Amino acid sequence: MTTAPAPEARGGSLPSDPQRGATGGLQGGLHATVVDRLGTAIVRGDFPVGSVLATDELESRLGASRSVIREAVRVLESLGMVRSRRRVGVGVCPREEWNVFSPLLIRWRLDSAERHDQLRSLSQLRRGFEPVAAELAATHATPAQCADLTGAVMGMTRHARSGDLEAYLAADVLFHRTLLQASGNEMFAALHAVVEEVLAGRTHHQLVPAEPNPDAVRLHGDLAQAVLAGDPAAARAATEQIIDEAQAAMEGD
Repeated sequence: MTTAPAPEARGGSLPSDPQRGATGGLQGGLHATVVDRLGTAIVRGDFPVGSVLATDELESRLGASRSVIREAVRVLESLGMVRSRRRVGVGVCPREEWNVFSPLLIRWRLDSAERHDQLRSLSQLRRGFEPVAAELAATHATPAQCADLTGAVMGMTRHARSGDLEAYLAADVLFHRTLLQASGNEMFAALHAVVEEVLAGRTHHQLVPAEPNPDAVRLHGDLAQAVLAGDPAAARAATEQIIDEAQAAMEGD
């Protein structure tokens, strides 16, 4: 995507072509596209903090109706990225007010120049909660959840051998979602979308080896076995190693 010219006081540039279609958690079509393009432009800095988005201009630039623009603005307001003011317009909020846990915002940041900083921040966040969730899963996982973890590892193994990175990603996502749910803690379970954006971002931005690291697959197997055996300490240790391996792969170590 080409770099846009510096925005004027009441304007800015927009990506001419969204890189994605429907965004997670939104209906597909024009509404999702408008949200995606506006969110991407704000994260990229085309609309700096304090700039004002004029509805009329957005209608013209995006070829969308006023109702679609308003709905898109409501989504961005819910993320803390903009604030509508009567007779003023839609102002871009300071970054400190943005909902950094939103999968949409994470995705836009991963598509921007701050990709590596975002991934590093997310890895640090994972280190803070996922090992604890793994300890809890070793105590609370149901037989069905243990079976799902084992099945996900088998899928990762199979797809690593075939070189199908998208199928490998799907199995990896299933593994970590199941692990967080198996913790029995609804707060940890609710963070699954954050972890999924980390995993997807690594894959879609070529920050993983073309052939998945056999050590990564083995560590997932160790974690599944620790949960099945009811061993919290081993589950925590395996999770920490998984996060370390992922971080090293992203940094090219």
